[in-house]
Amino acid sequence: MDKTAIRHAATVIVVRDAHAKTPSVLMGQRGAKAAFMPSKYVFPGGAVDPDDAIALQVDEMAPSCRTKLGHDARGTSAAAVAGAAIRELWEETGLRLGINAPASDKPELSESWQSFFASGAQPAPSALRYVFRAITPPGRPRRFDARFLLTTADALMDDPDDFSKASDELSHLHWVPLAEARALNLPFITEVVLGEVAGALPDLAAPEGVPFFQHDDTLSKFARL
Repeated sequence: MDKTAIRHAATVIVVRDAHAKTPSVLMGQRGAKAAFMPSKYVFPGGAVDPDDAIALQVDEMAPSCRTKLGHDARGTSAAAVAGAAIRELWEETGLRLGINAPASDKPELSESWQSFFASGAQPAPSALRYVFRAITPPGRPRRFDARFLLTTADALMDDPDDFSKASDELSHLHWVPLAEARALNLPFITEVVLGEVAGALPDLAAPEGVPFFQHDDTLSKFARL
């Protein structure tokens, strides 16, 4: 695989206590030896896998979010991005965005999806809102076309403080008060997204025009989808 090729990715912003005086967001720290954004604090997320769209069986995102996710999708789909968001949240935090369902075996899917279904859950993307898109600048060791999807801790099936089923991909998983998050070691784009989240409080409605931060070899610019 060409490591400099732009891969589709999904990032999940989970907000807790959005209507309280001190809302918080779920973040973790990438490893110091990670090839992409080492030691940075980030939201859960990662690249879209081939079976992420296949795994979605319960419900769909709001039509406006699906339409915007489909804009210039370049080979992916709204279902694939939503599925990746739910899978990555499960892998990296051990938390499930879904609904209760009989445990089922899905041998045709990845191990992560198999464990998700075996836990008695079905993925439920209707709780996700599409709020931001960014493409990694040229010259980085990895490049992603990342869609940032927003949800709330109330939509989780699990105790939001229970990270016992998380992988070791992110360390220091915790709920960071939104007012304190920018003091962490953050990627630039994460700082920008935190500003968008703060501006959407307390209702956290998806924006009418999703901000899109894009790069090519000569220009970086914001657009609206």
